[in-house]
Amino acid sequence: MSCAGCENGNGEDHREKQTLGRGAPPGRKKQRAAYLGGCGVSVIYNCPRLSDVDAAIKILRFIGCKVEREGDTVTVDATDVSRCDVPRELMCEMRSSVIFLAPLLARLGMAEISAPGGCEIGLRPIDLHLSSLRLMGAQIETEGGVLSCRCPDGLRGEKITLSFPSVGATENILIAAASAEGETVILNAAREPEIADLADFLCSCGAHISGAGSGEITVCGMKKLHSAEHTVIPDRIIASTYMAAAAVTGGDVRILDTRAEHITPVIPVFEQAGCKVDCGENSVHISAPVRLRSVQTVRTMPYPGFPTDSQAAVMAMLSVAHGTSVMIENIFENRYRHVRELCRLGADIMTEGKVAVIKGVETLTGACVCAADLRAGTALAVAGLAAQGSTTIENVCLIDRGWQDMEEKLRSLGAEIERES
Repeated sequence: MSCAGCENGNGEDHREKQTLGRGAPPGRKKQRAAYLGGCGVSVIYNCPRLSDVDAAIKILRFIGCKVEREGDTVTVDATDVSRCDVPRELMCEMRSSVIFLAPLLARLGMAEISAPGGCEIGLRPIDLHLSSLRLMGAQIETEGGVLSCRCPDGLRGEKITLSFPSVGATENILIAAASAEGETVILNAAREPEIADLADFLCSCGAHISGAGSGEITVCGMKKLHSAEHTVIPDRIIASTYMAAAAVTGGDVRILDTRAEHITPVIPVFEQAGCKVDCGENSVHISAPVRLRSVQTVRTMPYPGFPTDSQAAVMAMLSVAHGTSVMIENIFENRYRHVRELCRLGADIMTEGKVAVIKGVETLTGACVCAADLRAGTALAVAGLAAQGSTTIENVCLIDRGWQDMEEKLRSLGAEIERES
């Protein structure tokens, strides 16, 4: 199964479809052996079956970890980590693979990786990652698309001010700082719930971190971290996608295992569209009107603003709302790749630069469309639920990067949906 929709030698298309109805050098290895030996076994609960998680597991195994998965539980034994290099073919499977840079530097004193891959939603430069790690003592060279990183004297704490609250850069700095010498202060840090979740895990491993979830995080480096058990927080983006699916079909749905405080930024948009949203302790109940209303301008922003990852699904929802809505994408420059495909279904959407103008239509009509990236695919799934007739989505392997068992869960809510291989 090809994620890029490649053709074989006979020109046959192997893209999967979805149909909807309504190694470290010897010297360094020896030097760090005692540190590596004390890492132990960590257990991660509530870890979804996603292709991105599978890609991360491949990388972990390549560098020497023993990884086992049973259901939504992943066990990682990092005792024998020995390789500092990650092959290009593994790095290219996921955009967030750059997150391996800091752990390898902290564990082995060196790392060799290529540029990350994954969905092509924008440039997503890693300069903030590299400049921050350089401040902490890393020596980084780039040649032929390969990053060679070393910290012969170890990593040291620093005061780091990010020019943009990058989630990935904040995560890499947090991991590097947890075992660096001295104190690290991150200013203009990302505030997403996932940052606080990572900090909670690191603290369970023995790190000293305060301020995670705010714009200023302080990390007191520890000489050694240990293994831990951790339960991953619920996926707020998938929760908002289910909300969009309920809204676009005029449905009444209760979404379980959801933290209402994490989806607070999206709730006003659904309420403006005419939905009633009630938040419980670990659930969200959404009840939609027969016809949605248009909303005022929606601007994607870093958390606690409206999330860019929810933009596509909400746009699909607004494509059948009464009136005209406006969206402004402030995070990624290539995040409107779903618009053309939505228009193939009958949506009336115009884009210019960061701005998208959505003129709601009464109904969408099923057609064959193609997912350009993960969030574009979820938007097409939402739109397909509302369309008259049958909608076929190609490249659904991209949806598998971030949405576990999509068809099964939508089918449990009454959708007519099946996967064709």
